[in-house]
Amino acid sequence: MNKAKRAAVIAGNWKMNKTPKAAAALIEEMKPLVADADCKVVLCVPAIDIPAAVAAAKGSNIEIGAENVHFKASGAYTGEIAADMLVEAGVKYVVIGHSERRQYFAETDQTVNLRTLAALNAGLTAIVCVGETLEQRELGYTETLLKYQTKMALTNVTAEQLKNVIIAYEPVWAIGTGVTATADQADEGNGFVRAAIAEVYGQEVAETVTVQYGGSMNAANAEELLSKVNVDGGLIGGASLKAQDFSVIVKAAAQ
Repeated sequence: MNKAKRAAVIAGNWKMNKTPKAAAALIEEMKPLVADADCKVVLCVPAIDIPAAVAAAKGSNIEIGAENVHFKASGAYTGEIAADMLVEAGVKYVVIGHSERRQYFAETDQTVNLRTLAALNAGLTAIVCVGETLEQRELGYTETLLKYQTKMALTNVTAEQLKNVIIAYEPVWAIGTGVTATADQADEGNGFVRAAIAEVYGQEVAETVTVQYGGSMNAANAEELLSKVNVDGGLIGGASLKAQDFSVIVKAAAQ
């Protein structure tokens, strides 16, 4: 991390877990554990949990995010949520383009871009996910793919809007598998993302963008991962559902 140039952000991605009552209880448990965090703390929760999560987090340093946003303001899109709906509900951040959305719900690089623009235009901070499969890594396409996905996601995003973008490098082979990229692999992947941003916006701007690592970051490996210069935080899956484990990761970001 380089906190002199960019914000450190630890964000939980709860996926499809926790009822509203359970969400509120977990946030109440977390609040005292992360109250002195030397980084931004975000919890991205299922849509049904947003009102309860916003209420539970009120007055604390925890900010609430969503896990998806549609690219249209309204219309016949059953099951989707518009950016303005999220804003009015008290949401500050939104995860876009997670590999599970790409795999199970037909997200493409084009729709990721459209959702990113919709989020930014509504005043949300977009946490945009990029990452390669194991096959793509073994074929030597990691750098090419990460740069492509990053540039596609940021198409038509202005340098001013980029201030509200976080990129999360999540190697698909390390999500929910228990397999974690080594600290050097994480730093390299995040470096490819930053290089892609530099190619479009210039190195000075690229140095200001927060690039997280996600993919089985946990209490045991967070400190090593976060020690790397290009790793500006984490997008945390399973460990964000355990208050104590999540707080250890948040504390690791204070180093």
